[in-house]
Amino acid sequence: MTEHRTRLTASEITALWGAYQNNTMAVCIFKYFKNHVDDMEVRSIVEYALDLSQENIHQIVDILQKEKQIIPVGFTDADVNVNAPRLYSDTIYLYYLKQMSKVALSTYGVALVTSAHAEVRHFLSKGISTSTELYNKTATILLNKGLFVRTPYISTPHKQDFVTKHSYLGGLLSMNTRPLNVIEITHLKANSESNILGQALLTGFSQVADLKKVRQYMMRGKHIATKHIKLFTSLLMEDDLPAPMEWDLVVTDSTISPFSDKLMMFFSTALIASGLSNYATASAASLRMDIATTYSRIMAEIAQYALDGTKLMIDNSWLEEPPQNIDRARLAKV
Repeated sequence: MTEHRTRLTASEITALWGAYQNNTMAVCIFKYFKNHVDDMEVRSIVEYALDLSQENIHQIVDILQKEKQIIPVGFTDADVNVNAPRLYSDTIYLYYLKQMSKVALSTYGVALVTSAHAEVRHFLSKGISTSTELYNKTATILLNKGLFVRTPYISTPHKQDFVTKHSYLGGLLSMNTRPLNVIEITHLKANSESNILGQALLTGFSQVADLKKVRQYMMRGKHIATKHIKLFTSLLMEDDLPAPMEWDLVVTDSTISPFSDKLMMFFSTALIASGLSNYATASAASLRMDIATTYSRIMAEIAQYALDGTKLMIDNSWLEEPPQNIDRARLAKV
């Protein structure tokens, strides 16, 4: 049987290009974490994550070189100062690993189903497997330390039921609404948790960034995260459900940056992109109109925040341009 070798498609280049950016950033972050981690269990998972990211980079470069594609710039040792003082606690390291493994699972999964190239599919499939393993290892450590924040428990229904009244959907205001269902609870908890982590990370970035505009941008993001946390937790508490509260998310008073402003801005925009995706999913899944509308409203706010961040990166020549199609009009000089 003849094997037909084809060029990489746009979606396959996207998968590899994005994975290279994210993994080179992760290597910088994990090298810094490794230099400051105290707990031996946390150290082991940081080292495991670092090894995974480095191996991913080697595989991506190998595929791109075989296909005669340009290797992205990404992030290098110039973007990290591993000897900078500690900025975050070991607990933040664990929650970061948990969140990033969740993002990787989603990203690799979406990329896999749009890829045909055998080596790309193998890389993405392996990425799903190793990200699953990373999540499970991190979850086990969090559970052992009593730090895993579970989704709230609810009373178990005694029978199956179907929605028979339009009032189940509620209205735009939260008065006289039905109790939250498990789908809505799941998304409110997950989005609260991701914002709590984002709030802590952006707090640290706002202290250490070199440029004033970057510090201001991080502070703005911190305030947005704080506002969204209050919004999500209030919806849970109105139903007498516990709000997520992580322990020991300590940000030190260091003002010496472990990362370049370029890396911190890229990380922030990646965090926003993940948040937008989560909010869109939550909005579509929420059957209470007041909750779905709330997600739609705050999506507009963070979309503007993301746009402002992109402009800031462009102004400082930090935004690496993804591969793009040929500009036929320019070639034709029309």
